[in-house]
Amino acid sequence: MMIKIAIVDDNLFLQKTVQEKLSFFEDIDIKSKSLNGKELLQKLEKNSNLDLILMDIEMPEMDGVNATAEVKKRYPHIKIIMLTVFDNDEKIFKSIKAGADGYLLKDINPQELYNSIKETLSGGAAMTPSIALKTLKLLREPQDFETEEEKEKITLTAREIQVLEQLSKGLKYDIIAENLILSKGTIRKHVENIYSKLQVHNKLEAIRIARKNKLI
Repeated sequence: MMIKIAIVDDNLFLQKTVQEKLSFFEDIDIKSKSLNGKELLQKLEKNSNLDLILMDIEMPEMDGVNATAEVKKRYPHIKIIMLTVFDNDEKIFKSIKAGADGYLLKDINPQELYNSIKETLSGGAAMTPSIALKTLKLLREPQDFETEEEKEKITLTAREIQVLEQLSKGLKYDIIAENLILSKGTIRKHVENIYSKLQVHNKLEAIRIARKNKLI
């Protein structure tokens, strides 16, 4: 079975380099190449029949971290491996938080890249050894990469705060709707807005960020 892959990198030379590395393997099919996250999302709207994306981080228009978060929200079936020259803690942390399934450095050789793709598609989390060590360190010694400026940008409406407070009590949507005299669909929309503003993907993370920023 062919493995359908997209390459996202604003450097055309590096795009070609990755494609050449994968050209040794007959079951790899490069379906598309994009220069940034925005272009990738436009292509996915037309055809999301992909298995995996090799994603650069630093790109104009929309970087790899934000693109990863959007792809995971819209097309959760697609696996994403960050393929980058960056190995600093903040890039790793933000990529994993956005939903990346793996993290590799661009100097990886063709066979290792291919093996990592297969590993990721099998449910693993492919990482360059040095990245894996940094990830373990981040787990053992969590760091706060949010700047004060980023924290100040987080604002919720009074209604969204009410909804989030109800969620933090473990209440379900229908109960929250009844308590706030709103429809269940309206509650769901408020929750979507909350997730978007807080840049999270689940209730627990939303509550954690909200409490950390003293929103609830």
